[in-house]
Amino acid sequence: MNLSVEPVLAELAAVHAAREASLAACRRAIRYAGSAVRAVHTRQPEQAQRLLAQAEQAVREAQAALGPYPAVAYAGFLQDAEKEMAEAALTRALVDGADLPSWSELSIGLAPWLNGLCEAASELRREVLDRLREAGTARAEALLEAMDAVYELVTNVDFPDALTGGLRRSADALRAVLERTRSDLTTTALQLRLQAAMEGLSHRLPGPASGGAG
Repeated sequence: MNLSVEPVLAELAAVHAAREASLAACRRAIRYAGSAVRAVHTRQPEQAQRLLAQAEQAVREAQAALGPYPAVAYAGFLQDAEKEMAEAALTRALVDGADLPSWSELSIGLAPWLNGLCEAASELRREVLDRLREAGTARAEALLEAMDAVYELVTNVDFPDALTGGLRRSADALRAVLERTRSDLTTTALQLRLQAAMEGLSHRLPGPASGGAG
């Protein structure tokens, strides 16, 4: 019997090296994607684009490293990085009112894309609150409608979590954010209407009578 440990060790060493390289790339992707989302919120489009490109490059490095080893590729950490990259790209599109890039356009899995879409919709809460502070209720309402549309989409995806990467949990989290955001927007809109009504009433009331000694 010809039995040698050397080929086994060589194969495991190659898998380990690929895994370590991919882990490092995934960590970079997650960091760049998070920074890209912050740049979107602070209205730095060029910075957001640069960081998103860096996140995408890191994801591509991770995908290439794990390409020969599909068992390791689906361990979870690559999907997390793809989800974060999707979140950044989709947040930018939602805030800009642009078409959403699909999972095929981003070259990632469908499950990471769906979960990234949920998180991107949740990120719109910050945008809604920022617009409300600027008295931009029309834009805030448009953003809330986008959140609603995303929630409706993901709740219609009725497949096992093994296929969707735990989408139900992401959808439940989005629902909670959506309800809080809707409440905040409703409260602010009512306050603005009341304020406008009071101002209109004050303009219609007669001023104090003027008079003096004759």
